[in-house]
Amino acid sequence: MKFAYRFSNLLGAVYRQGNLNFSKDGNAVISPVGNRVAVFDLKNNTSETLPFSTTKNITCVGLSPDGNLAIVVDEDGAALLISVITRAVLHHFHFQKPVSSIRFSPDGRKFVVTKENVALMYHAPGRQREFNAFVLDKSYYGPYDETTCIDWTDDSKCFAVGSKDMSTWVFGAERWTNLIYYSLGGHKDVIVGCFFEKDSLDLYTVSQDGTLCVWQSDTELDGLVLKSLAKPKIPNQEEEEEERDEDRVEGEEGEVIRGKAETLKEREKTKNVRYKQISKHFFNKEGDFNNLTAAAYHKPTHILVTGFASGIFHLHELPEFNLIHSLSITDQRIASVAINSSGDWIGFGCSRMGQLLVWEWQSESYVFKQQGHFNNMSSLAYSPDGQYIVTGGDDGKVKVWNTNSGLCFVTFTEHTSSVTDVSFTSSGFVIVSASLDGTVRAFDLHRYRNFRTFTSPRPAQFSSIAVDMSGELVSAGAQDSFEIFLWSIQTGRLLEVLGGHEGPVSGLCFSPVQSILASASWDRTIRLWDMLDSWQVKETLPLTSDALAVTYRLDGQELAVATLNGEISFWNPATATQTGSVAGRHDLEIGRKETDKVTAKQTAKGKSFTSLCYSADGESVLAGGQSKFVCIYSVKEQMLVKKFEISCNLSFDAMEEFLDRRKMTEFGSLALVDEGAGDGDGVNISLPGVRRGDMSSRHFKPEIRVSSLRFSPTGRSWAATTTEGLLVYSLDGSMVFDPYDLDLDVTPASIRKQLRLKEWASAIVLAFRLNENAFKQEVLETVPHDQIAVVCGSLPDIYVEKLLGFVAACLEKSGHLQFYMTWAQSLLMLYGQKLKNRSGALQPTLQALQKSIRCHFDSLSKLCDFNMYNIRYAVALSKQRGMKRHPEEEEDENEEEEDDEEQSEEMSEVSVEEAEMIL
Repeated sequence: MKFAYRFSNLLGAVYRQGNLNFSKDGNAVISPVGNRVAVFDLKNNTSETLPFSTTKNITCVGLSPDGNLAIVVDEDGAALLISVITRAVLHHFHFQKPVSSIRFSPDGRKFVVTKENVALMYHAPGRQREFNAFVLDKSYYGPYDETTCIDWTDDSKCFAVGSKDMSTWVFGAERWTNLIYYSLGGHKDVIVGCFFEKDSLDLYTVSQDGTLCVWQSDTELDGLVLKSLAKPKIPNQEEEEEERDEDRVEGEEGEVIRGKAETLKEREKTKNVRYKQISKHFFNKEGDFNNLTAAAYHKPTHILVTGFASGIFHLHELPEFNLIHSLSITDQRIASVAINSSGDWIGFGCSRMGQLLVWEWQSESYVFKQQGHFNNMSSLAYSPDGQYIVTGGDDGKVKVWNTNSGLCFVTFTEHTSSVTDVSFTSSGFVIVSASLDGTVRAFDLHRYRNFRTFTSPRPAQFSSIAVDMSGELVSAGAQDSFEIFLWSIQTGRLLEVLGGHEGPVSGLCFSPVQSILASASWDRTIRLWDMLDSWQVKETLPLTSDALAVTYRLDGQELAVATLNGEISFWNPATATQTGSVAGRHDLEIGRKETDKVTAKQTAKGKSFTSLCYSADGESVLAGGQSKFVCIYSVKEQMLVKKFEISCNLSFDAMEEFLDRRKMTEFGSLALVDEGAGDGDGVNISLPGVRRGDMSSRHFKPEIRVSSLRFSPTGRSWAATTTEGLLVYSLDGSMVFDPYDLDLDVTPASIRKQLRLKEWASAIVLAFRLNENAFKQEVLETVPHDQIAVVCGSLPDIYVEKLLGFVAACLEKSGHLQFYMTWAQSLLMLYGQKLKNRSGALQPTLQALQKSIRCHFDSLSKLCDFNMYNIRYAVALSKQRGMKRHPEEEEDENEEEEDDEEQSEEMSEVSVEEAEMIL
């Protein structure tokens, strides 16, 4: 079993906070999700999470004009310079204070960062390698309060900065004689956006109270005069430069330019740039009051997009302020707006609901519409082929995600309370979910509907669920009545109520090979119920502590149980004997919350694993609980094999074992000192068991925890639902050199020599002994198509399984569909019986093969259907062009169409039969 799992994707969350960006071509959205950055490809409908993370939540992302570099800044002001092409971190930098916005100049040579009331202009990192990638050029002071937004002129000569003090400042990026700084007023609220007109110094400013001011400059961009350094100094200028030298901040490089509210004195022969307000427009009608929260302007098309706190957005054409259209897309505040380069697509981010929308305003339709779970995710389950993941959340929603694209394609909202557990049936087309609203619901993935609702005679809160291997029986455990309920999926009837537990039922699991149900309870027992023998208790397994989770191994020969004392015990269900146990409490490494009065070491004594699952080969167990770690234990050795840290985001609570000494005062921790109204009561300590924090307080930090874990049936990945979202970890075999049977004669040269001699079988064996993916692929694709069956027949048995696994992996990504299908078919036909005898060990490989074939079958069948309809349409058009037909001809044509339909139906039936045979 390999453990080289790496973080591969973040599902279940699409946007948290910060600003959205479109890629240079306008086909992808770059969205900050917590302390990571996700890229959503709108053309190919896929998502990708970049392989880096910051120490706190990201607040702003700046993208260079060529789309190659990005600067990512978190809540504390720590910045990462990222290469968007290679996905690598190039440089670390700290701005020391929180940064409100960041913007590259259109020529890509400079970028401006605003923090507090200062605008800092840096030289943009070049293509050559530098010791310090961030070199400060100038510091601009002017606003009295925090700065909020930046915009550059098209030729990078000037930039404007908006502030919370209701003023907008225009600064020169170079030493212009007639424009050093200029201050604009006219607003009665915080500036949300300032935008230059295309190739002009004319300016639009938008404030939070829904006011737009249009400013006209008396100078064109060409009229800016560069200050000559060789000129003799004018007395006024000398004084000003002396003043600037005094104002230079110690330790910072570059000039410091301090703006003042009064107008600058004019120099000889040059007239200073002046602005005048030519019009003022209001977004809110009389009597309405709706805060404007985000704005974006597309210069080539003169379109202004504004988002409001009520979830409405407006499109206006400037400078006339003509309303194009307005629409309500959500009932929450729109936090960020972005427009792509062509101006067709508008991206909206809603932080409170975790929504990300891309709207095409000309056709008035959604290009992209995704939303994560509003509250924490509580559970997940993989489909039998590993292609889909279903998640249930505290918001009562059940969402289904595609593991290949990373996007949610259906959401079921029938539950009215938290979803506690979800499961797929063995067919893979039915999802069953349990909820605290007292219902268990079955959803159909063919028609996307809730086709069964199961309820108990008395209302009960269901905490766990299990579906048997046949897909006929559904069982759910109740928290309050200590009973287990059994229903039939076919009829929807309640078959039996299983009583006997003396505490809440915490976990249920059906045996994969027998009709036996294992139930875990807080009464310190595991009960095994026989479904065939009148639902009687077959065995009762006594435990030393309350049971929290139970799971069967894939062959049904072993049972793993997580208990409240932090142990994982292993049982043989046939003999009802314990075969081993692992003490895992110290491996959890619980963190200390900010408001905890006791240390993490003392808190850890009451913590334990809450989620368990076996790996695909059954040799190890994956365990997670109320900490940031996921542990993999070897069942045979009963020891810790590997530990994964699922997050390094310090914006979550309970991340560190010790409290930060800088937050400790003589009165205790700063987190326990209330910054509020000063009523003398101090901070309210949150109630026991509250995981999300007090929603009514001004600031709260969600606690890091792992609520559910599942291994993919293909064995290539595993997923965990955490506070951060749904994290998927996959095997990364690209960097690992792992030869199988290395010898002196196993070299790339000897492999290629065998290929030249056309010794295909020995070349394959050598390639698999070297175990380099590139060589294996090269050897396989060199074998002639008509020789595949012969080569398969002459392979040693030990390499058949390895070859089948490699074919399954290649089939998923390769375009040589028929070629690899021929390999798979030849191997299965020749070695079918031998493989069947070892089906338990080979199950992950076969599941991966089935997943690849199913994926190709779905995409190809859609394409073929589409082509068939197009051909029919073209034929119908060619027959009726420019001719007036008689009724008899129409009848003949109808008969021909019926024949065509019958033929196409026969063709589709044949293709389905072929696909089934291959599967």
